[in-house]
Amino acid sequence: MEVTFLLNGETICVSAQPTMTLLDWLRSDRGLCGTKEGCNEGDCGACTVMVTDDSGAKSLNACILFLPQLHGKAVRTVEGIAGPDGALHPVQQAMIDHHGSQCGFCTPGFIAAMATAHLTGRTDHDDVLAGNLCRCTGYAPIIRASKAAETAPVPAWMQDNPPKVDAAPYAPETLEELAAYYAENPDATLVAGATDVGLWVTKQLRDLEKVVFLHRCADLRQINVTDDTIHFGAAATMSDVLDVLRDHHQSYAELVRRYGSDQVRNAATIGGNIANGSPIGDNPPALIALGAVLHLRHGETTRELPIEDFFLTYGKQDRKPGELVTGVTLPCHAPDLRCYKISKRFDQDISALCGCFNIAVADGVVTSARIACGGMAGVPKRAAAVEAALIGQPWTQETITKAARAFGDDFTPLSDMRASADYRLEVAQNLLLRYFAQSTGQAANVLEVSA
Repeated sequence: MEVTFLLNGETICVSAQPTMTLLDWLRSDRGLCGTKEGCNEGDCGACTVMVTDDSGAKSLNACILFLPQLHGKAVRTVEGIAGPDGALHPVQQAMIDHHGSQCGFCTPGFIAAMATAHLTGRTDHDDVLAGNLCRCTGYAPIIRASKAAETAPVPAWMQDNPPKVDAAPYAPETLEELAAYYAENPDATLVAGATDVGLWVTKQLRDLEKVVFLHRCADLRQINVTDDTIHFGAAATMSDVLDVLRDHHQSYAELVRRYGSDQVRNAATIGGNIANGSPIGDNPPALIALGAVLHLRHGETTRELPIEDFFLTYGKQDRKPGELVTGVTLPCHAPDLRCYKISKRFDQDISALCGCFNIAVADGVVTSARIACGGMAGVPKRAAAVEAALIGQPWTQETITKAARAFGDDFTPLSDMRASADYRLEVAQNLLLRYFAQSTGQAANVLEVSA
């Protein structure tokens, strides 16, 4: 595949294998070894680079970023963050001044993430750096360095203009092209953000023969908000999804904020998180609780279905060969929605279970209920028995206690390395109790409770 992009201000044209990662290419072909390999799965941030496209600059993990995804974009590694004459970037100088580096292994990734935030004017440093791990310096001096650099001017050399490129056959630019190709080549692998597929290559060492990249398909990246609905194109990144959700569904937005790191959210797409059918994906429970509608396309044929009907059994979805997810539509307003993610680490971890509750109460009686859980079965699933036990009943502690027992009718969870079956079942019951407590004004969030 012929790929054209800017690297530290220089135009690069390279013929690349579809699954050659940017990290491997930088280190082996270009000798740019400042970008480090740590986890090789997008978890540690040592490989962070800055990537600029028509939507602006963002930090990404080079270890699970394939070279063809860079066609028509601009990349800056740590070697390109200092000026051409060797002048330090403000975040580099701040890291020196505030003693933000010791062994230095993680430092290039921190610098790339910090420089990207500096360029885009972000000051939410805890979120920006949640995907960069440090095991010797500690985070206090790094956060101090980030804050110290906030008001410094952006260096002129950091302003990249992505190159104009010709259309690439491996990256369709319209939904029509994509749908036609995929219908004829149902064995092809669709790559949106590669936060999942990237691990097939780096961890499972899989060879992917036919690969189609979605990053240039503008139709799939569109987000439309009306008075009643929000439509996310399947290739909308989770960062873009988060920006919209903050104005409409705050609890769901907080769930997404804990979804991976900034680098992961900048690559991962909402369609990918749905289409891979993972039983522990964090979006499906929230979307099921909202009554979202999924949109699919096979060639010229389109269809839609309630999202809970998409997940059939573990590893199997209601999707024909050559049919792709094109988007999802959800209501704009759901004031009763609450989403709870339970994981060993608070930020950037895989859920042991995820519970989303959308329960309406009028005159002290439950009038409707949509409850969905991930991590409790082979697929994300509604808690139909719990819902039935709630609807029409008074909104009281007694009702909650009785209804919670029905989780055992809805789910038979598994035990694995993240949690035991008994733990999952008990926590799901407790989440319903937590939802009730919050609805009655009780403090139920440990992040909001103080001594």
